[in-house]
Amino acid sequence: MKNPQSFSLANPVVVLLTLILGFAACTQAPPIDEDQFVVEATIAGLQTAILNEQTTCREIVQAYLDRIEAYDQSTGLNAITEINPRALAKADSIDQAISAGEEQGSLFCAPILVKDNFDTHDMVTTGGSIALAGSIPPDDAFMVRRIREEGAIVIAKTNMAEWAFSPRQSVSSSYDTTANAYALDRTPAGSSGGTASGVAASFGVAGLGSDTGNSIRGPSSHLSLAGIRSTIGLTSRDGVVPLSFDRDIAGPMTRTVEDAARIFNVVAGYDPADFYTEAGRDRKEEDYTAFLDTNAVQGKRLGILTSHANPERADSAVYALFEEAAEELRSMGAEVVDFEIEGMRELMSAGNWCNRFRYDMHQYLLSLGEDAPMSDVLETLETGAYGADVERILNVIAEEEPEIIHPAERAEPCPDFADHAGRQALLAAVVGAMDEAGIDAFIFPSWSYPPAPLDNANEEYRGDNSQGLIPAAGLPAITVPMGFTNGNLPAGLQIAGRPFSEGLLFGLAYAYEQGTHHRRPPELFPPLAPDQ
Repeated sequence: MKNPQSFSLANPVVVLLTLILGFAACTQAPPIDEDQFVVEATIAGLQTAILNEQTTCREIVQAYLDRIEAYDQSTGLNAITEINPRALAKADSIDQAISAGEEQGSLFCAPILVKDNFDTHDMVTTGGSIALAGSIPPDDAFMVRRIREEGAIVIAKTNMAEWAFSPRQSVSSSYDTTANAYALDRTPAGSSGGTASGVAASFGVAGLGSDTGNSIRGPSSHLSLAGIRSTIGLTSRDGVVPLSFDRDIAGPMTRTVEDAARIFNVVAGYDPADFYTEAGRDRKEEDYTAFLDTNAVQGKRLGILTSHANPERADSAVYALFEEAAEELRSMGAEVVDFEIEGMRELMSAGNWCNRFRYDMHQYLLSLGEDAPMSDVLETLETGAYGADVERILNVIAEEEPEIIHPAERAEPCPDFADHAGRQALLAAVVGAMDEAGIDAFIFPSWSYPPAPLDNANEEYRGDNSQGLIPAAGLPAITVPMGFTNGNLPAGLQIAGRPFSEGLLFGLAYAYEQGTHHRRPPELFPPLAPDQ
């Protein structure tokens, strides 16, 4: 039996503890300074603040949750699909570990927004489709597992275009429509629009998106973010609801290039669950932040890809920004020249695309085990579990994929990337043209037009330069803010390079970002007042 005297108020230690706890209970902690620790925060900045005891992980996570609660639905932004109910508990465990002197991972207490097509073992993953409503995968996607291992907190999932079909807008049958954080009557593009608008509005410090043809770089461009599509094979797609597995890429979408490199360090690399990563097994750099040099542009020869940077096929204001970007790069010490890829149009149209969504989705649904809501995605045509935007595409897929077999086994085979003669010829042509021109990387506007009106996003879809060349050739490319048109509509500069040149691309993007500081936060989502 415990000694009752040890709990008596006569014990001076107990008296002191009682006074301290009583004072704490009656004293409300001052609200966190959002200007300093939340809005436009960086991973390194919030981690430094925690280690310097200026704030705690719990306070930071709570501040982001407060912003989501205050702004997401009330403004009509609709970037967030589900809040992680365990986010604060994870924050508390990090605070306790720091207090105990335990070593932390490289992303500790980084509140990350994750697109709704990344598997999360503790949260619903719908891929933007009502057909997967309530589906909780048995484990995390590779990238989600990796960021969690490094101490990041998945604070929320984000809305997307249904099945990632649309590069134009982010409308799902599971969670409806996401708007652009800079102009709520404009589209954030697709399909990672929820991540893009959420990160831009500081609902998290950074985010994860996926890109089959446009869906990281397009929304990042429309929301003044940095977003990278890696070389195919350098990053795993395991646990990401597929659109076309031979083109899908997943990766970070961030407010700074440095944060993109920090996350890329964690999510890039070999994964035995994704056989494509065998090709990139020994190609990952030790530390991509080592390439972040403000002088990285100096002495580089950059090519303006004239097929993608044509004033006759661009909004004049966006093209003017691109011309300014080229001059800014020259002022930083780069040689900027025109660049063409001979025979590119013919190579790009030489049968290097095939529908494989039905097959790839079948593989994904098998990974869900016995709890999978269906075994064939085309069951949705019978159940009606789809949105109006995707009905036509589902019917095309039904016609082009009458049975579930690997595309390479069809009567007209469509091999995987490494075995695809047409795509490998395109890749060789790009690298050969770069070698012949002596260029280190090439540039073009990520979109040649501003974000389209939200209520007319399909009809006014134009200017998307991220489709076609980069995904078909399996090349890496990064977009970085290059300014605004019409006062508040973001535009992005895209920088592309040879396979596995991500370090160079991070360096070039960082130097441009730091030399121009084009990004600014959306005015519609300021720091919360203390009483909000």
